[in-house]
Amino acid sequence: MRQRIDKPLAFLIASLVLGGAMIFVSAAFGVLGRGFSGITSVAFSHLVLGVGGGCILLLITLNFNYRHWRKFAPYIFALALVGMLLVFIPNLGFAHGGGQRWIVIFGVSFQPSEFLKIAAILIAAAYYSTIRAKVESFLWGVGGLVVILAAPIVLLVMQPDIGTLGIICITVFGVFFAAGARVRDIAILLCIALLSLGILVYEKPHVRDRVLTFFNPAENQLAEGYQISQSLMAIGSGQVFGRGYGQSIQKFTYLPEPMGDSVFAVAGEELGFVGSTVIVLMFLALALRGYVVAARTTDLFGGLLAVGISTYLAGEAFINIAAMLGLAPLTGVPLTFVSQGGSAMLISLASAGILLNISRSRRV
Repeated sequence: MRQRIDKPLAFLIASLVLGGAMIFVSAAFGVLGRGFSGITSVAFSHLVLGVGGGCILLLITLNFNYRHWRKFAPYIFALALVGMLLVFIPNLGFAHGGGQRWIVIFGVSFQPSEFLKIAAILIAAAYYSTIRAKVESFLWGVGGLVVILAAPIVLLVMQPDIGTLGIICITVFGVFFAAGARVRDIAILLCIALLSLGILVYEKPHVRDRVLTFFNPAENQLAEGYQISQSLMAIGSGQVFGRGYGQSIQKFTYLPEPMGDSVFAVAGEELGFVGSTVIVLMFLALALRGYVVAARTTDLFGGLLAVGISTYLAGEAFINIAAMLGLAPLTGVPLTFVSQGGSAMLISLASAGILLNISRSRRV
């Protein structure tokens, strides 16, 4: 008899999606107050196509046995890489905000890198569950990780989309760690990651600017440091209990991207320290509950897949929140289940459905 889904996990996902929609609507009114004429289409894309379509995908993946994803993983990963290449084709891919990251099909824009996030998790879980006895081998363990990440690294640096690259590297590494990676291999990978980050900072001016702004946010407050300054001002003005839902002032004035990267700043101003803490704790609970599901799963593939998805959903949120609080450089990573972006919402909710399906397979 098929077991029921994990109720605490389902409650956390539902609460974050519903609460995220309310925060997004509040932020959207701020953009509307600025006289942005395209707000209707943006809101429709996010709420109807993103949240509505994402909930449909969640129901589909919830009722699709997660074990089947194992045999489809190589094809899904290959398809995601093809999608990443399409962004460089003239008249199909287009650039925005300094990045070549989107494709337009029948008038609808889509960001293939969002699809690559779950595709990378699927292929990593499938690979490490297949070679389970060889994970401690440097060739099969670290070598497999390098092979999985090689193409995504090249394509994401070319776009460039360093924030998404960071998410993919963290989630795939999380799968490798959960599969039984040796301490020596973990140390080697961390050294490689730090060296690679240093090269990126040196070679990519926009990455260097964000790192310098992180260490000295007070410098160039009208240029590189503008977003973090306005974000901290909004969050700080919320004080303990916030101004109240819908009462943010910064979203009507100077806060950049109030529906996107800076949506947590809107929430912080309206809900205060208490509300912001609740949001952080809910994402933390989502990660921990996902890891509990992984530990209770009856097969290795399901456990690794649950680890990857939990790390992806919560890790993305923590990176966004840390950037808005000045605890990490700005990356452009969205706040999971909240930030504007139909592609991100679709994949996040589809991934949540897979995680809920995995929760049905657990040791009693």
